[in-house]
Amino acid sequence: MTTIRIPTPMRTLTRNQAEVQATGATVGDVLKDLDARYPGMGARLFDERGAVRRYVNIFLNDEDVRALKSLETPVADADRITLIPAMAGG
Repeated sequence: MTTIRIPTPMRTLTRNQAEVQATGATVGDVLKDLDARYPGMGARLFDERGAVRRYVNIFLNDEDVRALKSLETPVADADRITLIPAMAGG
């Protein structure tokens, strides 16, 4: 299983867990499994077309998946996905 680090604003959906586990062959598969395990997470991550929302950054280990193969990036059980919502303000 892949470990997913959950940002504080999304932890209400994971029963306040900072890290959870999910399975899948790609980043997209893992995030779909995350939504199945923790309903509502998909709506926070994906827009109505199924694309990652602009303000959500997804890292596989230490690399932004946008610089890799995005949701099609392969994952291994030992990998870690980190979800980071963009911050705004000043």
